[in-house]
Amino acid sequence: MRKFGKRILATIIAATMMAGLVGCGGGAAGGDSDSGSSSSSGGTIKVGIINNDPNESGYRTANDKDLKEMFSAANGYEASFAYSLKNDEQITAAQKFIQDGVDYLLLSAADTAGWDSVLKDAQDAGIRVILFDRTIDADPSLYEASIVSDMAKEGETAANWLKDQNLSEYNIIHLQGVMGSAAQQGRTGALDDLAKANGWNIVTQQTAEWNAEKAQQIVQSVIDSGEKFNVIYAENDDMAKGAVEALDKANISHGVGKDVVVMGFDCNKWALEELLAQNWNYDGQCNPFQAKYIDEVIKTLESGGTPSEKTIIMDEKGFDASTITQDDVDKYGI
Repeated sequence: MRKFGKRILATIIAATMMAGLVGCGGGAAGGDSDSGSSSSSGGTIKVGIINNDPNESGYRTANDKDLKEMFSAANGYEASFAYSLKNDEQITAAQKFIQDGVDYLLLSAADTAGWDSVLKDAQDAGIRVILFDRTIDADPSLYEASIVSDMAKEGETAANWLKDQNLSEYNIIHLQGVMGSAAQQGRTGALDDLAKANGWNIVTQQTAEWNAEKAQQIVQSVIDSGEKFNVIYAENDDMAKGAVEALDKANISHGVGKDVVVMGFDCNKWALEELLAQNWNYDGQCNPFQAKYIDEVIKTLESGGTPSEKTIIMDEKGFDASTITQDDVDKYGI
């Protein structure tokens, strides 16, 4: 736990900066920061938050907003943010936060591998690490808790739903997210397994890096090639949206009872509305609201306790266009 002297020093520094530099912030490259007010324990809690690009998707925008609302001066935090879709850039940001002497390093890793060394550096510096949104391949002793979705279960739920559609044939365009991310691995793995077990044809399997425009280009390329397909399995809503734009441009019908089954993930409100209109067929939920869980873990650690679970998994579900309701859209849409 951080020593009391560090709390006092943080309070003095924060007060001096607030008095002399009102309106100035100094977050990590590509980010921003909020100077925290005194907490009930005698000082601000300084956190460095490493996340994926908030413009990556509607999910990530909601995730970033949730974190900024929680880790604010009003809640006793001084937060700095760094954003990247590249693991090496995230590791560089983590090293800077360690040098800056943050109390907690909050991490949504771009890739599952390569984190052991920098997390060991954080541990040696007395900085506690909390993972959110993404899992990593690292010794669990290097982080305090992991607040995540079960990406493999998300993929299994979606792939099993697809199997249950009992299509006469399966010719699938598979649009992958950023390669190596936990979301990509979980959502890809389940489809790969069922495709192999059931003899499904994967027409193409390419990363569009969560991007709608890249997804549109991939689908347009398949259309131009003349290869037949009847399923779009997109690992997020934005890529599904891009795929649909290519279908619409080619006058290919999609949705319930149409030529192409469209599947997405994340449950953006606009995507669930596409299900409600039966233009899409399936959307897998991925909960972006992890900040309250992280805050609870920090409060537990600050009081000298230990989180009851190392891995905290949020409940999630999949939505079918044939059964989704307006209440579902209003309740689960992000």
